[in-house]
Amino acid sequence: MKFKLRYILLVFILVGCFPELKDLKEDDNLTSEVLLDIPSGFDFSTHRNVKIKITDQIKGARYDVFYYSEELKSKGIQTFENEAGETVSEEVFTNNILQNAVYSVVPYNGKSEFFVNIPNYIKKLYVKRKEGYFYSSQIISIENGVASYNHTGAKNGINIKAQSKALTTDALYCVNGSGELFTIDPLNGNQTLLSSMPMGSWTCTIDPTNKILYSIGKSSPYPLMKYTIDTDSWETVTDLGIGGPRLGFNSSDGFLYFSKGSTLYKFDPSTGNELDRWDIIGLDSTSGGDLDFAENGDLYICTFSGLYKLELNGSGDYQSTRISADNLPFLPTSMTFDSNDELWLSNSATSSDLIIMDIITGGWEYRYGVSADNGTDFGRTINDLATLTTVDNDYVDVDSDGDTVLDNDDCAPNDPAIAFKTYTPSKYGTGTVAFEDLWPSSGDYDFNDVALNYRAIVYINSQNLAVKLDLICTAKSHRSGNVNGIGIQFDNLIYSQIQSVSNTQIFENYLTFNSNGTEANQDKAVIIIADNAHKMTDDLTITVVFTEPLDTNVLGTAPFNPFIIVNENREKEIHLPYNSKTNLGSNEESDFIANSGYPWAISISHDFKVPKETVNITNAYNYFNTWATTGGSQKEDWYTDSPGNRNSEHLND
Repeated sequence: MKFKLRYILLVFILVGCFPELKDLKEDDNLTSEVLLDIPSGFDFSTHRNVKIKITDQIKGARYDVFYYSEELKSKGIQTFENEAGETVSEEVFTNNILQNAVYSVVPYNGKSEFFVNIPNYIKKLYVKRKEGYFYSSQIISIENGVASYNHTGAKNGINIKAQSKALTTDALYCVNGSGELFTIDPLNGNQTLLSSMPMGSWTCTIDPTNKILYSIGKSSPYPLMKYTIDTDSWETVTDLGIGGPRLGFNSSDGFLYFSKGSTLYKFDPSTGNELDRWDIIGLDSTSGGDLDFAENGDLYICTFSGLYKLELNGSGDYQSTRISADNLPFLPTSMTFDSNDELWLSNSATSSDLIIMDIITGGWEYRYGVSADNGTDFGRTINDLATLTTVDNDYVDVDSDGDTVLDNDDCAPNDPAIAFKTYTPSKYGTGTVAFEDLWPSSGDYDFNDVALNYRAIVYINSQNLAVKLDLICTAKSHRSGNVNGIGIQFDNLIYSQIQSVSNTQIFENYLTFNSNGTEANQDKAVIIIADNAHKMTDDLTITVVFTEPLDTNVLGTAPFNPFIIVNENREKEIHLPYNSKTNLGSNEESDFIANSGYPWAISISHDFKVPKETVNITNAYNYFNTWATTGGSQKEDWYTDSPGNRNSEHLND
């Protein structure tokens, strides 16, 4: 059977949906007739559970798993000032998933099997493997709901209690136009001022063998400056007569590589003589940025339009291939690879931020600085970065808490109950569950009556069992005039499997609870996040501790079975399509899909921008119809910020 939906959207008042009559205005977009033909059984899900299977017989090998998306999308033209003070307008590009870490683990007894909740449009995963201090990675496909990785390397006999390996320690050397040379510890963000430079600079790079830092002065005659790290001394090699923002040292040939605009130069660091030059093809912006060589010798360059890989083509030019530039809220002015081949960047600001970027996925995060929101503030500009790596061959990595996971891989090295974390929808992303609250009456399908943003963090022990759950929640929209509560049900757990629930927000007096914090008179474990969405605070962290460690497949994946309680009527629950009610919900049967074919709730693995009041979701999102009428097989990313998906004028911020 298929639902035939024909409706005329009328502008009228439904008390449960609209807080005040005076706020409503007639909109021509709300009076159009829409026809949808929705396949029977379609549950409007935008995400799916994927089973990740990792097989690795080498003890202590750690895995980190990320979403992977190859698609890059234009974010339009942005105008900004570059390092030279020039005002430019450039097109900025984006990929879908930036903040994409979902899963970390050391396989137990050689195996790990774990379910993660992944957006339907994600077809691949990026798997990073760490054995001791050695890294490798692979992109794997998701096939029939399963993504498998099998490591076939030989066993190396690691002693899990104490691993004797060379300890690699990095220091980030930084320069700026004010003539400051200073270092930053990448482990904690601590900075140390080293020296005043002969001239301020936009550039620096390090010859790691000889421990020499090179920098080019920012103004004419653009001296090539040389800093000997061991003796803390400066000298000028020569005046280059050319300046610019990008400088790198190639350890494989011992030469300096400098770039300005769309040209790449090679210089002899001992004399400053130009040895070669090439054109760079395909940069979307030629302003700002930096360049550096990865450990394998690959050359990367960033400009204000993002990160690129450079490769010589048949014409003797360097062809650029875009890696990432996802509507970056910062202008990259520097980059350096650390000993783990992770890419560090900084931005152009009075007090710069340090950013980590993955060169495979283009995902990034603020690590230090004001934007990292972790209490660090450098108070100075970082115009360029370089890495100096030192090695301690006598270092021993230990397992302080005795949980069989070495401290370097353990997210809680002093807590034997916790070793890893998993994230839904991702380490830095949020998901949204949005509800209409007029069930079973007709709604306006703007999905802003209650909208809950969430990130779930599951804490895993060394046996890959779940011991604790944090739910970080914000009621991003509560436009309803009703007093609505928000809860979740764990469909595979009973209340006695929960040891404690803390930090829920209970303001009213219409619910009862067990001593462990779960809702009373329920067969399954039910947690009430808040009993009044209007009063719920932002970034609320609810912690659920389990009585005994749980198989993660039994726990399930966030958002679990979320629901709202409508207007303090405990029997009136609204759930996602085809999800079951709790024991306290009414006996009235419902699949939570209206006769018109629309759902009463929708779950998005994304920070969903809800439509404005009375704006039907079909008017706010151009491809919702296509997605729904094809049963989700087309336009799977209809809700993302990809160009053409949204009508921003109809969306709340």
